[in-house]
Amino acid sequence: MTPPASPGPYGASHHAPYGSEGADQPLVRPYAMTGGRTRPRYQLAIEALVSSTADPAHLQGLLPEHQRICHLCREVKSVAEVSALLNMPLGVARILVADLAEAGMVAIHQPGGESGGTPDVTLLERVLSGLRKL
Repeated sequence: MTPPASPGPYGASHHAPYGSEGADQPLVRPYAMTGGRTRPRYQLAIEALVSSTADPAHLQGLLPEHQRICHLCREVKSVAEVSALLNMPLGVARILVADLAEAGMVAIHQPGGESGGTPDVTLLERVLSGLRKL
């Protein structure tokens, strides 16, 4: 017997498959949300940070998924968090966030942009120390 699923951040079940959040919501397949695209226009790391720059008055003409991302990213979130909190596949979240960035509705803060692609040694040492404590 499977234990009952706990509600997610938007009332959806953690064990429910994508698109089955509620019986009253129509099922929208991920490829329909992305227009059939399987890759974003530019690469987004899953740890890239997203913050909304959109004026709430301009959200009315957007797709519901785009609106949800803009509302969620009023506080800075990673692409992975957007995917998890909205219960959508990571690839779909990447495509939708990239679309919003291209439209100027969100700002993307890619990791490692300031150091020319080389990882920060101090950060790596802190991560290693934290892993050793596990």
